[in-house]
Amino acid sequence: MSGTIAGLLTAAEEAETPNPLLPETYDIVWSLFIVIILGVVFLKYALPKIQAVLDERTELVEGGLAKAEAAQAEAAAAKDEYQQQLTEARTEAARIREEARAEGTAIVAESRTRATAEAARIVENAQRQIDAERQQASVSLRNEVGELATELASKIVGESLADEARRSRVVERFLDELEASTAADAGKGN
Repeated sequence: MSGTIAGLLTAAEEAETPNPLLPETYDIVWSLFIVIILGVVFLKYALPKIQAVLDERTELVEGGLAKAEAAQAEAAAAKDEYQQQLTEARTEAARIREEARAEGTAIVAESRTRATAEAARIVENAQRQIDAERQQASVSLRNEVGELATELASKIVGESLADEARRSRVVERFLDELEASTAADAGKGN
């Protein structure tokens, strides 16, 4: 029996020893009371302020997103405008190149026309100069041939024909002799 009593005493001692994992009931009650008070204070004062800060941050983030979207839309519009201006600039550059090409062609054609006209004028002036020089050479040649003929005639006739009066007399006498010779030949032939 003593074993049974000892077992009971051990069981009673064990029943009196508190479980270290479970706190006492008064600790649970007071802890629950303090947690409820803290929860009420937290819900009444701290939570609205935290919620206000969170709402403010949410608004800032949403505003930032809206600004970012607006900036993206603005950047897209600027890009579209840039592309349009670039296209217009390319079109304008092509038009200017075509105008320059047309002007260049016109300038070349005009230069060719002027060069052709200038060449024709130069040829015409050269032809006139050649004609004038030919005329001058002909006159000079006639004068030289006349002088040589007069000199030759003076040697044949035996008189100097340098003097104009004497030359005229020789020419008249030659013509008279020629007429007389022609008349004598005409008389013999009858």
